[in-house]
Amino acid sequence: MPLNLQQKQAVVSEVADVAANAHSVIAAEYQGLTVAEMTDLRVAARESKVFLKVVKNTLAKRAFEGTDFDCMGDALNGQLVFAFSLEEPGSAARVIKDYAGKNDKLVVKLVAFGGELLDPSEIKRLASLPTREQALSMLMAVMKAPVEKLTRTINEVPGKLVRTVAAVRDSKQA
Repeated sequence: MPLNLQQKQAVVSEVADVAANAHSVIAAEYQGLTVAEMTDLRVAARESKVFLKVVKNTLAKRAFEGTDFDCMGDALNGQLVFAFSLEEPGSAARVIKDYAGKNDKLVVKLVAFGGELLDPSEIKRLASLPTREQALSMLMAVMKAPVEKLTRTINEVPGKLVRTVAAVRDSKQA
């Protein structure tokens, strides 16, 4: 059933709002997936806070105008499902990559991140980006390392003095 003008405008508006706030977008061809498989993909996306939407390419092209993902406009062709990372740049890539690994009918066609259209093979690199919590813990480890090393170095001076005095005492007793 074709969409009327108001429905098309609503879809474009919804996708444009999501695209304006998204960190990255993955477009994958889903031809051949059953309804149950698509439902599994939607559940996985929802759990990872990824917005997943099947949109006509012409509507998606209009929705992407004026956003970082305008670069995808000319490459949109085929039956595509769009996955938008809303909280973390790599979340959509992780969901699509994991599902495509289990089901070969889902084929990654386009990857956009930071206003650039990337090669579809770059999904692995985008999926390996750390989550917010992982990035914060890595940052804290890097910030904590110099302080720990300084503390060990300062603590080594009295320790060395004690070992030297003990060695002198042992040599005098012998």
